Amino acid sequence: MKLKQRVVLLAILLVIFIFTKVFLIDNLDTSAANREDQRAFHRMMTGLRVELAPKLDHTLQSPWEIAAQWVVPREVYPEETPELGAIMHAMATKKIIKADVGYKGTQLKALLILEGGQKVVFKPKRYSRDYVVEGEPYAGYDRHNAEVAAFHLDRILGFRRAPLVVGRFVNLRTEIKPVATEQLLSTFLTVGNSTCFYGKCYYCRETEPACADGDTMEGSVTLWLPDVWPLQKHRHPWGRTYREGKLARWEYDESYCDAVKKTSPYDSAPRLLDIIDTAVFDYLIGNADRHHYESFQDDEGASMLILLDNAKSFGNPLLDERSILAPLYQCCIIRVSTWNRLNYLKNGVLKSALKSAMAHDPISPVLSDPHLDAVDQRLLSVLATVKQCTDQFGMDTVLVEDRMPISHL
Repeated sequence: MKLKQRVVLLAILLVIFIFTKVFLIDNLDTSAANREDQRAFHRMMTGLRVELAPKLDHTLQSPWEIAAQWVVPREVYPEETPELGAIMHAMATKKIIKADVGYKGTQLKALLILEGGQKVVFKPKRYSRDYVVEGEPYAGYDRHNAEVAAFHLDRILGFRRAPLVVGRFVNLRTEIKPVATEQLLSTFLTVGNSTCFYGKCYYCRETEPACADGDTMEGSVTLWLPDVWPLQKHRHPWGRTYREGKLARWEYDESYCDAVKKTSPYDSAPRLLDIIDTAVFDYLIGNADRHHYESFQDDEGASMLILLDNAKSFGNPLLDERSILAPLYQCCIIRVSTWNRLNYLKNGVLKSALKSAMAHDPISPVLSDPHLDAVDQRLLSVLATVKQCTDQFGMDTVLVEDRMPISHL
């Protein structure tokens, strides 16, 4: 064999060797990552049921101190949360020492301070469990039970980006009015035999109060994030325009995602992948009202997208608003870990997991069966959307690890 032929043969063998080595290493890495995702899923399922119990035997810290220490830039609570039941029990039972109107916004809420100084946001019950909200997906009042269900879905998906939420019954006459500020107290009234209030917000009206069952009102309480983690508000890149007849760019520009990828903070940090995760999350709960979002301040794009204000959800189980998934089907990328978790949850596992997670909540049953069935059906649509992307662009392009630079996708 001539020298030139030998050199060519050696070069070919070297290329084959390098390719094989890289391929095997990549597959080993992927396999290891998948195995870890599977282990994380089994850990989540094992600890899914949270029994509300008052004791914290292993620590002298208050439940509020523990919850505050959990918060870090990429998660609100950790994967392992043995104290979660005690914290949620405190949220559902601790004495209310002050009540005020809620922070600014469009929907009725109250800001409560519990014994120990912890702030929580109280959202009152406005609808029965089987009530169907007609009209646009963002129509109607906030649904308090949606906040509870959304928190547990956040746990199940492994995102850990939603503040803690639990159901609570409060007596408006004995627990709220004696400690209410004048501003809140001035919005109380009696309708028939029921105590009601309408609060202060953009859409709050005296003619549309939230009313208790007698004096006892069902609601949800959301744990206030620690003040050491101030929030920054962002316009959602796939938000609506708020102008009748005017489309947002994403609604007509097929290359819109390419433009987003070139814009900070979506060009290099995990924020765009958070947007995709959030689109999946919002589609599963039927929330088409996330036109802004919050992250922690001064994060340079590294903070998570925090899943706040999830109450415009679970309004109509028949609603199938595909536009919520626009970030997914326009960008055609999704985290590998999210993709794996979604696949573990198909075939009825998601519905069963949600029911189990919410079984011990004080306002259980949190969701009606039609809403639980709808979540399972929407999961199939998410999986089908990702499959369309992988069929068109390939798995290697669509399934993304956090460390991959968005600008190169």
